[in-house]
Amino acid sequence: MKQKVAVLHGIPNCDTVKRARAWIADQGVDHAFHDFKKAGVPEDRLLAWLASAGWETLLNRKGSTWRKLDESTRAAVVDAASAAALMRAHPSVVKRPVVDWPDGATTVGFEVAQFECHC
Repeated sequence: MKQKVAVLHGIPNCDTVKRARAWIADQGVDHAFHDFKKAGVPEDRLLAWLASAGWETLLNRKGSTWRKLDESTRAAVVDAASAAALMRAHPSVVKRPVVDWPDGATTVGFEVAQFECHC
């Protein structure tokens, strides 16, 4: 069964997530919000995101969580399995937002042109 609403995954205090949520609301897109901090990263979706976007795209190496990790932890992320393990342990290293659209597509990050394709 196809989902009827977009599901925006992220962290509520992330500025990019805030912009994406505001844009979606302004467009009148029916959506739900999944909070990584409260509900964690959904395992089934994480595996699907890794398969569709790739671990390099999904891993946020620019954020403060990544920068705060020790060098050996960062160096150990070498493939999808090690990236997934880190994302489960530290949901803030997932690039945000991740949106599962009703059309079956998934986007990572916020770009208006990319979002417009799914509205």
